[in-house]
Amino acid sequence: MAEDIEHQYWYNMHTGEVEYGFESPSVDRVGPFATREEAERALEILRANSAKWAEEERAED
Repeated sequence: MAEDIEHQYWYNMHTGEVEYGFESPSVDRVGPFATREEAERALEILRANSAKWAEEERAED
């Protein structure tokens, strides 16, 4: 079954607010996140993912 991404939480990079569903333009939001708490930690999660991917790229080179 396909994931219903419209009815999940998003972090609005422009306002810094957590949103439920497609409240703002897609250019402003990141996600989706399963819970409000997870969306509130969006910047922390994005930084951790970026660091992990950078390390993986270094390991491949």
